[in-house]
Amino acid sequence: MKVTADTNVLLRAIVDDDEAQTTRAVELLEAADMVAVSLQTLCELVWVLRGRYGVERTHIASAIRTLLSTSNVVVNRPAAEAGLALLDAGGDFADGVTAYDGTWLGAETFVSFDKKAVSLLTKQGQAARLL
Repeated sequence: MKVTADTNVLLRAIVDDDEAQTTRAVELLEAADMVAVSLQTLCELVWVLRGRYGVERTHIASAIRTLLSTSNVVVNRPAAEAGLALLDAGGDFADGVTAYDGTWLGAETFVSFDKKAVSLLTKQGQAARLL
């Protein structure tokens, strides 16, 4: 079976806050031949873990790395790694994914009103400009 995992399935497996749903989520994730995880799902996962559950960046990064190292998980790894690099630097996972994706699509410079994102991306050697 090949499945695409929604954010709520991954959340149940990670936060274990609903015993019945956690059991079903873990069983599905373990039994599937392939689990497709979209970048949008990863961005939403980080946002919910930070905002609703108050999980620290380091723990979120660890959970994502565990997910990425699972043999049946398929994800755009370079984009996910770009998100993790920015998350590790104290920024937003989604900004790292967005900057990577923009470059992949042919953009030359990441532009934003977010001073922190621009600063962190610039420190990582990426072309970024504050508007």
